[in-house]
Amino acid sequence: MSVILQSSGGGQITLQEPTTASNFTATLPAATGDVMVSGNMPAFSAYSATTQTLTSTTTTKIAFNTEEFDTASCFDSTTNYRFTPNVAGYYQFNSSAQFAYTTTTRMRIELYKNGALYKRLTDSAFAMNSITGGSVVYMNGSTDYVEIYATITGTGTLTVNGGTADVTWFNGVLVRAA
Repeated sequence: MSVILQSSGGGQITLQEPTTASNFTATLPAATGDVMVSGNMPAFSAYSATTQTLTSTTTTKIAFNTEEFDTASCFDSTTNYRFTPNVAGYYQFNSSAQFAYTTTTRMRIELYKNGALYKRLTDSAFAMNSITGGSVVYMNGSTDYVEIYATITGTGTLTVNGGTADVTWFNGVLVRAA
């Protein structure tokens, strides 16, 4: 049996069944341009398993110290809490932080690229328990890295709550190669 995919421009792709019963590999062009293969798509999801104390008005990196998954071993959950992908392209990053405080006047989470503020994901003057944001970022696939920082302005005990994967988290995935 064959499967033929016909394009409106006249070209076609034919998938032919093998003549013997064993494992087979379909070979596609390199993972550049319009072709993506799952082995070349870095993705990760990490969360903070511990509560982190913050100082009012001081921007602090969130310690995402537990990985749910890291398909290409690009996330550092032990020292730097950063993602450094090994494939150049455009990445979707998302993060959420849950805060605890006595009183607060402002809270925010920010995406840093290569050690500098790149996007302010959420900046809220309202008292909330958690804030979430996301952004698409171009990464060069070798030296670029991203991290999440939090800032809270308030009084009393100020923390970014940790614990389980649904409290304070950070994830990302390659959406298109360069």
